[in-house]
Amino acid sequence: MATVGGMRKIHLSAVPIEHRQSPKGRFELERQHVSLALGGLKDKGPWAGGHPFDIELTKLAPGKVNFPMHSHAAQTEFYIILSGTGLLRGEDDRQERLVAGDHLIYHPGDAHQIENDGSEPLIFYVISDHHPADVGTYTRTGKRWLSPERRVVVVEDTDYYAEEE
Repeated sequence: MATVGGMRKIHLSAVPIEHRQSPKGRFELERQHVSLALGGLKDKGPWAGGHPFDIELTKLAPGKVNFPMHSHAAQTEFYIILSGTGLLRGEDDRQERLVAGDHLIYHPGDAHQIENDGSEPLIFYVISDHHPADVGTYTRTGKRWLSPERRVVVVEDTDYYAEEE
């Protein structure tokens, strides 16, 4: 990484590739955490010495899906499709075709998922803002994950004061 004053610069070839795959292989991707390579801190924004947003380059192989259908309570995500084709899925199984040059934004509460239904890799940037905390919801199962703790929890409905007194 090069620095000039407060500016930091890195070439994408110097950013490590993370391979992530679910146990049965439906969800699989490769990604490069550009903001971390530029000195950002995982799950930490400016309040903790990190950047105000995360940037990652993601590559989905043909037939793969990025993550289970999910939404965020606090985080906004912006996508830039660079190459390949795919399907963008929303809640209610809405689908939208993705092609190079598409830009998308998902606000808190918007469920989303991307699948590569083409024959070439689907490559895109994801830019997401940071919050001190976020709760993600897997909309099909109701499971939730807590950030920055990185824990998946099962939430049951209960009375507000149950077991508090």
